Amino acid sequence: MVRPQSRAAAVATHGVLMLGAAIMLLPFLWMVLASLTPQSEIFSGALLPHPSLAGAVENYGTAMTRIPLLRFMVNGVVVCLAIVLLQIAIAIPCGYALAKLSFPGRAWLMAAVLLGLLVPVQIPTIPVYIALAKAGLLDSYGALVLPWIISVFAIFLFRQFFVTFPDEILDAARLDGFSEFSIAWRIILPTAWPAIAAFSIFSVVAHWNDLYWPLVVVTDPDLMTPALGIAYFRQLGEGAGQVGALMAGGVVVTAPMVVLFLAMQKHFVRGLVIGRH
Repeated sequence: MVRPQSRAAAVATHGVLMLGAAIMLLPFLWMVLASLTPQSEIFSGALLPHPSLAGAVENYGTAMTRIPLLRFMVNGVVVCLAIVLLQIAIAIPCGYALAKLSFPGRAWLMAAVLLGLLVPVQIPTIPVYIALAKAGLLDSYGALVLPWIISVFAIFLFRQFFVTFPDEILDAARLDGFSEFSIAWRIILPTAWPAIAAFSIFSVVAHWNDLYWPLVVVTDPDLMTPALGIAYFRQLGEGAGQVGALMAGGVVVTAPMVVLFLAMQKHFVRGLVIGRH
């Protein structure tokens, strides 16, 4: 039987969590409602805008025609997919080596990975920018992708996941003549999908929403990613007085990430839980 005190504590806990969720979701709700509301009525004094079909047609039509929003979305897909695939391709063998192989300096390499987690991405901006400029890669997909292909977070996450893999299976594979590279890709990889899903969501969301790095290395509108494209819309002056159109653009670039997280939620949670052991 559940004690009244325990029940009251559970109700209070869930109440606080629901209040926090409501506070966090309110800006997104306002964004969606504003994107459906005529510009003249968005700041009419009500807490929440009042949507209408005319407002939706006006705002989304403006967002889709004044800037190449679909081009920005395609750029975001290309950049995010290239980054996450290269990150996974590099991190899996690195994580496997740190988890299952014994070699001189392994502890130091693991310490370097942990230290890498503490370095803000803004710290190496200047030397990386100079290197890209000297290589002639500014205003290119390479400038958006190459600085991110090694992820210390991915290496750490996969290492934590691979530590739990039974050593007996690996020893049997070695007796059968498998190389360490073959073990990593043919035996370890098929079991790592929860970790891959968890990391992929982290990576794709981070780079889809990234404004800082594209703002540094890209000036060509044809190469702008979604977040930079929305900022470009605002900077042009086209969206300066059109809050509804800006909110419509925000909804368009945010919706794919919401759908991705909802579709991958179970794998995301499972990958993080397994990686803790």
